Amino acid sequence: MALIQDLAPAQDLSAFLKRRPGAKTSLELLVTGARCAACLGKIERETAALPGVSAARLNLTTGKLTVAFDSAETADPGAVIATLGRLGYPASPYDPGLAAEALDREGRRLVLCLAVAAFGAMNTMMFSVPLWAGLFGQELGPATRAVMQWWCALVATPCVLYAGQPFFGSAWRSLKARRANMDVPISIGVLLALAISFSETILRGRDTYFDAAISLLFLLLIGRWLDHQLKSRARSAAADLMALQAPSAAVLGPDDIEHRRPISEVAVGDRLIVRPGERIPVDGLVISGFAELDTSLLTGETKVLDTRPGQVCRAGALNLSGVLRLQALARSEDSAVAAIARLVEAGAQTKSKYVRLADRAAEIYVPVVHSAAALTFAASYILGLGVREALLRAVAVLIITCPCALGLAVPAVQVATSARLFRRGVLVKSGAALERLAEVDHVVFDKTGVLTEGRPELIDAPSWAIAQAARLARASGHPLARSLAARAGPGPMADDIVEHPGLGMEGVIDGRRARLGRAEFVCVTGSHIHETELWFGFEGEAKIRFGFSDRLRPDAAQTVAALKAMGLTVEVLSGDTLAAVAVAADAAGVAQRRGGLSPIRKAEAIDALQLKGHKVLMVGDGLNDTAALARAHAAMAPGSALDASQNAADLVFSGEQLGAVVEALKVARGARRLALQNFGFAAAYNAVAAPAAMLGLVNPFLAALAMSGSSLAVTLNALRLRTAK
Repeated sequence: MALIQDLAPAQDLSAFLKRRPGAKTSLELLVTGARCAACLGKIERETAALPGVSAARLNLTTGKLTVAFDSAETADPGAVIATLGRLGYPASPYDPGLAAEALDREGRRLVLCLAVAAFGAMNTMMFSVPLWAGLFGQELGPATRAVMQWWCALVATPCVLYAGQPFFGSAWRSLKARRANMDVPISIGVLLALAISFSETILRGRDTYFDAAISLLFLLLIGRWLDHQLKSRARSAAADLMALQAPSAAVLGPDDIEHRRPISEVAVGDRLIVRPGERIPVDGLVISGFAELDTSLLTGETKVLDTRPGQVCRAGALNLSGVLRLQALARSEDSAVAAIARLVEAGAQTKSKYVRLADRAAEIYVPVVHSAAALTFAASYILGLGVREALLRAVAVLIITCPCALGLAVPAVQVATSARLFRRGVLVKSGAALERLAEVDHVVFDKTGVLTEGRPELIDAPSWAIAQAARLARASGHPLARSLAARAGPGPMADDIVEHPGLGMEGVIDGRRARLGRAEFVCVTGSHIHETELWFGFEGEAKIRFGFSDRLRPDAAQTVAALKAMGLTVEVLSGDTLAAVAVAADAAGVAQRRGGLSPIRKAEAIDALQLKGHKVLMVGDGLNDTAALARAHAAMAPGSALDASQNAADLVFSGEQLGAVVEALKVARGARRLALQNFGFAAAYNAVAAPAAMLGLVNPFLAALAMSGSSLAVTLNALRLRTAK
């Protein structure tokens, strides 16, 4: 797709605006070139300052910039596009497919540049080693030295020009916008080293630095590729949420003839038909029919919802029984699932505002390094050292202070941390999440599927009753019936089975009529109705009650105790009934608990906690948790969670043990200590190395060696985490 900057100025861009009832007009763009928190802050600050713009949010992971306008009348997409162009960040209409494609394309480009840099560094060294021999008294003849230098130039120059493209392009865009980012001094140092090396080769000088230039790019590309790999794991969960909606809907025409339409073409007021086993395509009002709906993905509640005429059904709910006729109340983009998806997207954008220490250091790095190099050149020239020597000292300053150690300080720790947690069954999807996880002071658990196993299990009952009731249960899609059938194992089904939507199953077993379902359906009176029970009995005989429980994870109480010992507070937020939440919370040792929360109320609860100053870790597994996962400071999900929840989370843990949460927190805190150590080392290194280069004690070649050594030091320090206890 063509970039918007390339479109004709007179072209109407209003087609890219999104207007929703009761919401502000917004514009969504795919922005390329933004790499760090400094870029993010600059884009958001300049865009939000435009007339008519109420807010601007950039998601660094997806490259999505969402601009909210005060009203449709004040919306001026052209001004936004012009501002982004002036800042040096190309933009195009946001499309999830194009965003993923751009991310993959950037990854392939970095791999190619890294491969070329590795090839250039290895082969340049082949000709540089004989030149280094002169340092140990094994001097080469002038002709031989010249041949070796020209071979270095022949190999290194095309490799530098190709492998340096990510840095050169970024630096050029920054300079065009009259700004300087971290890639500017990198590009200047590399190109000056190349230029000086050519000058030395042509003038038959002694020292060239082709190997230093290509080696520098190789190390920097390693850091950039590691950062890209971590970012690529943190894609938005909104697309997975929208995928929960049915791709099409059965629409009834005026003649009651069924027509299958894409869900995007369903309009408000259309009549729909939804059969058992299908999901509700859009929010709708039940016109006729009775059915049981499984809304656990939407609400997190273990109970099944009875639906009858006059009630509203939410998109994404699964029809377990009965045929429903609905009247559409909203379009697919305005459904409950779409609203949750927008909350998730907003949460992902909020996360991107987290400013890492490396980015903060980068804000002062560029002006300080440029000033130091310029001062070195001016002072050396004034002291009579000549242009060549002054320039060599300035280049040495640029190379030796190259932010390679600074750039590797965080990615190296993140990769080592990710590897260690992976061996413990925890997948880290976002490197920045490890930093947020280390700051957590409050942990929020969902109940069903997190504190508990999320599988209703039959409590002890007579084996003969289980075997008989299973003959009806095998024909039902109800979660409790499936649990009962699983307990009984394979076997025959009853004859003449009839399903009564919202009530239960009826059939003939060995010539006797039997029922399985709700207490009133099986003719049990005076019983306290419980959400997790089934009744079974033959006609005219005593009835048997089957109780079910959602068992607590084996180490739930131990995990909660460990979290409290670490100084954290713990809370349970659930969409299930408060009574069910209280049972699980008491068993796990959690005093703070809230039940009956909708997905939006869960997200609001997370926001309220963070407004009080808490840094919240959310652990959830259902669709109703995705918005809360996205809003939390850090988020985790079990491997059994819904795909959308796993994508909204920063970390995913496998197995049945909840102790992975404690392990992840401890490792993240250790990673933060190592990252701070790396930053301290990088600062100390620059404090010593920069003055040495300014005083002429280090030439560009030694500067490249020193820079490489600093990078190796921070990497080895990070690798300590892989073996630390």
